[in-house]
Amino acid sequence: MQFNAFGLHKRILTAIEKVGYTEPTEIQKLAIPKALEGRDIMGLAQTGTGKTAAFALPFLQSHLTSARGRIRVLVLAPTRELADQINDAVKTLGVHTPLRSTAVYGGVNIARQIKTFERGVEIVVACPGRLLDHIGRGTVDLSHVDCLVLDEADRMFDMGFLPDIKKILNVLPRRRQTMLFSATMPQEIRRLTEKILRSPETVQAGALAPASSVSHALYPVAESRKSGLLMEILRRSETESVIVFTRTKHRARRVARQLEKAGHPATSLQGNLSQNQRQRAIEGFRSGRYTIMVATDIASRGIDVSQVSHVINYDVPDTVEAYTHRIGRTGRVEKTGDAFTFATNEDRSMISAIERVLGELIPRRDMEGFASTVETQAGRNGAAAGKRPRGAVSQRPRRYPRKNERSGRPQSQVA
Repeated sequence: MQFNAFGLHKRILTAIEKVGYTEPTEIQKLAIPKALEGRDIMGLAQTGTGKTAAFALPFLQSHLTSARGRIRVLVLAPTRELADQINDAVKTLGVHTPLRSTAVYGGVNIARQIKTFERGVEIVVACPGRLLDHIGRGTVDLSHVDCLVLDEADRMFDMGFLPDIKKILNVLPRRRQTMLFSATMPQEIRRLTEKILRSPETVQAGALAPASSVSHALYPVAESRKSGLLMEILRRSETESVIVFTRTKHRARRVARQLEKAGHPATSLQGNLSQNQRQRAIEGFRSGRYTIMVATDIASRGIDVSQVSHVINYDVPDTVEAYTHRIGRTGRVEKTGDAFTFATNEDRSMISAIERVLGELIPRRDMEGFASTVETQAGRNGAAAGKRPRGAVSQRPRRYPRKNERSGRPQSQVA
């Protein structure tokens, strides 16, 4: 199947060809035809499956002949990084159309955003907090919005944006197309969909568990030996770009400094950085100036770096969803990746919960000089069944699950 099968305008098809899209991803095949019909969409898909184009191509197509200067499309996103990513994708895909888009979020000069609204745009990609600020000031007119997209709705709920989203919904026209995309479907998001979507078409790309293109491995280690283990893994592994996740801002800074002293081009991404510092870190990682980014969960979504080969959980995350979101940074689209997790005895219950979602045990690896013991009920059962493989870092553990793996030429995707 090719993109021209959707009946898209030649201006849009030209942009698609220019960015190197070959054929639609699964979520695009399912969502684009229904969205072009004007249907409300509830999309269930992991980050990295091409969902930005799944909602951007339809609204670019449907607004080619709309009146200029009025906001017709509103996209809500949980983070500034994701808002920028979506806005860049919209501009790239709509480069040959007269449609103008802008990203709106906090931490930057609001006066510039006001001037952009005054000049006129048709598409706004916004974080809820700053958009509410504009609504309160009367500096944005959303009365002509006829398409609303909520991207990574579960993440917005996790970050406490649900009350803000409800306030924004109250000022939007009731007659509109609404598309909601989420990697998971907690009860609160399900209730929201029941309120704001009209006879939605549900589209799902794969399972809501971690992508099958990611290999998982667990390294039992004492807390005090994590830094040494990280250095040894990086020394032995063939890596491209690596994201190392830590639980706290202080640890992210500390680990990044240790890596720099050891000669690794590393940067950190965490909440104490200014917007300009965050942007420099992300751009440096994308460009390859930094090959390692040490981050808190603020970076688990919204960073579009296709060449990430490894995600290393220096600290086990607090939720299974966070694990899924973290490792979604690798194994994107049709590429493969590795997810290594350092686990102490205090992490036993969370490791068991992650394994239940995976439907398999995470292979244990014992690095000589660093091995510890993490005994979960699943781990004890696996040991009895001979399911705890040992091996050097260069050995690639089998992927979970094996079913529904896709093959073919890797495709460059904006989302």
